[in-house]
Amino acid sequence: MAKEQAEARRKDPGDNPARRASDRGRYGRLSRERVLASALELVDREGLSALSMRRLGAELGVEAMALYRYAASKDALLDGLVEALYLELEERLAAEPEPVATAEVPAWRAGLHRIARATYDVCVAHPQAVPLLATRLLAVPLARRPAAVLRDHERVLALLRQAGFDEATASAVFRAFTAWLLGYVSVELRPMVDNPDETDPAFRLGLHRLSAKELPTLRETAAALAERGGPEGLAAGLDALLGSFKSGPPSAASG
Repeated sequence: MAKEQAEARRKDPGDNPARRASDRGRYGRLSRERVLASALELVDREGLSALSMRRLGAELGVEAMALYRYAASKDALLDGLVEALYLELEERLAAEPEPVATAEVPAWRAGLHRIARATYDVCVAHPQAVPLLATRLLAVPLARRPAAVLRDHERVLALLRQAGFDEATASAVFRAFTAWLLGYVSVELRPMVDNPDETDPAFRLGLHRLSAKELPTLRETAAALAERGGPEGLAAGLDALLGSFKSGPPSAASG
């Protein structure tokens, strides 16, 4: 009988009572969505260095081993956080109306502005997780990226191809758009304050730590660098960047 039960569990591991018991946490049965949401909440609260399978398991009220059904490794969990950010991006885009094209701003540029602003908002909401947009996407080949990331790539490229850009030009715009967007957000969210308890701007930024002789321009400009450019700066830079591609889409007459 024991052999038959073991064989049955092997064929249908989801029917294993022990498996079900270990899969039930503080808030009920786990799911990939719940695991990733809890991981993102933990990172938002305490930073990426606080994230581990053991710590996340404690947050959810399960043993760390139970999490490996939803993320096979720590790297997979980090990729899951990237996925969670892009899923939130999709939710924000779905909740917004489609942009209206004008004579000055064609549909493809309005669409890119909409995507850029929504991405900026997601990143500002989860600044502790933003470094993963660089580190994980640098480590994961295109075809192995989370589906939500691939859908974002598809969204941008389809917008450009539908506007009439050929493959080479669409690729160039895609690279420029992605580089500006992620670069801008990374600069926007970089830490600048040395001592948040200080009220004096110079000591708050720690300018006394910078050599006045060797770094005079940096010291003079540091206060301005510490100010965020906000979505207005994002849009202005994007306009300047995309302006170089304004003659990209060929006309219908040209074939």
